Amino acid sequence: MVTRHIRVSGRVQGVGYRAAIGDQAARLGVTGWVRNRADGSVEALVQGSADAVGSIIEWARRGPSGARVTRLDEQPPAAAFDRPYSAFEPWPSL
Repeated sequence: MVTRHIRVSGRVQGVGYRAAIGDQAARLGVTGWVRNRADGSVEALVQGSADAVGSIIEWARRGPSGARVTRLDEQPPAAAFDRPYSAFEPWPSL
């Protein structure tokens, strides 16, 4: 099981990014969460097999067709988020 915390910047809000990453997570069997940030970025925690997490991060670098990703930061999860997740869910914006 691999867990990664990502933050995606660019034109990623108002383009269906959160719904689209949720669809990708369901397709790949990835769990975790996604939320908008006040600075216009999207933050997500993705958890699953190494291949599935790698695939969703690769997808996140492009996003849905209306998105224009300019940056993706990836790191291990903070201790507060390092736990098992049973589904992929939207979280309230921060």
